[in-house]
Amino acid sequence: AASGRVLRGAVKAGGQRVVFRGLRASPRARTAMPSWVIDRYGRNEVLRFTRDMVFPTIHFPNEVIIKVHAASLNPIDLSMRGGYGATALNMKRDPLKIKSTDNEFPLTLGRDVSGVVMECGLSVSYFKPGDEVWAAIPPWKQGTLSEFVVASGNEVSFKPKCLSHTEAASLPYVGLTAWSAVNQVGGLNKSNSSGKRVLILGASGGVGTFAVQLLKAWGAHVTAVCSADASALLKKLGADDVIDYKSGNLEERLKALPLFDFILDNVGGSTEQWALDLLKKWSGATYVTLVTPFLINMDKLGVADGMLQTGVTVGSKTVKHLFKGVHYRWAFFMPSGPSLDEIAELVDSGKIQPVIDQVFSFSEVPKAFLKLEGGHARGKTVIDVISNK
Repeated sequence: AASGRVLRGAVKAGGQRVVFRGLRASPRARTAMPSWVIDRYGRNEVLRFTRDMVFPTIHFPNEVIIKVHAASLNPIDLSMRGGYGATALNMKRDPLKIKSTDNEFPLTLGRDVSGVVMECGLSVSYFKPGDEVWAAIPPWKQGTLSEFVVASGNEVSFKPKCLSHTEAASLPYVGLTAWSAVNQVGGLNKSNSSGKRVLILGASGGVGTFAVQLLKAWGAHVTAVCSADASALLKKLGADDVIDYKSGNLEERLKALPLFDFILDNVGGSTEQWALDLLKKWSGATYVTLVTPFLINMDKLGVADGMLQTGVTVGSKTVKHLFKGVHYRWAFFMPSGPSLDEIAELVDSGKIQPVIDQVFSFSEVPKAFLKLEGGHARGKTVIDVISNK
């Protein structure tokens, strides 16, 4: 049975003693659970605590229900709180337009989870109740700021043994986002990264701190760009060169360095106008940005026009830079249990460690959002779900 208020209960039913393993005994408790939800888009005032969120159910044979021990916040949670991506995400939630309106509320935010498997679908053979797991839940599903969450088995992985749940919850979403950008889009891996010169723009956030460690584990030479107060952290994580973006002209300082084989851009904006000039020409060098207009275009223009505009934008930029001898790519978070398996191996071998800025209790979720909103975090904002309801 799980910890906290979840317990082995027993009630009388028709004179028989019926045991509910792992669930509280009252009928209400078996259909509802505590969660932080939003009922409309907006700022922090839209966050609402409820004890009556619908208990998750297994709809597909490959799903599992996880008892959430810890979760963490990511910038996408702030964006989704304000309605970012609602058009595309609602299309993904209801592709056949079965519902008459786009009513995603009440909506639970939170993408990361570390916890314990409570129930498995019929086709799940890799996990069993009681297993300690971690996962990143895709943004079109109900999130993890809740007592329980449902996930597909292929999104879930065994939690690294060396980490607590609070530590583990800091890694899945940023880890998979960095993995997507560096490995699946950028083509780098443990066998081809040795000696490669890599530049990471915006290196002190969750994705940046993970990417620095990942690329160092694979033998790359890493130059990290961040603010001065994060330089000690980045050096501790293994960055070879750390550059303060506020100290002098960043573009000129980077152009004075040897050219790079790979650039990961977590910043976007004007950096894209000059960053690609820092790559080695005609050598397969690649620039990957995580700041894309894909969901914004769909929110502004609708699904069809938004996808068309996005395709035109990325296509024209790709061709333009290809003629200059470098590769231009967009990357996105992709849920993946198998990738988390590989990340867990790196964590358990000591090559990647969690970087946590602050831990909040479950009752302090609004305060955690304000902390994230304030910016300049050094690592992740984590929610300890089971310590305080």
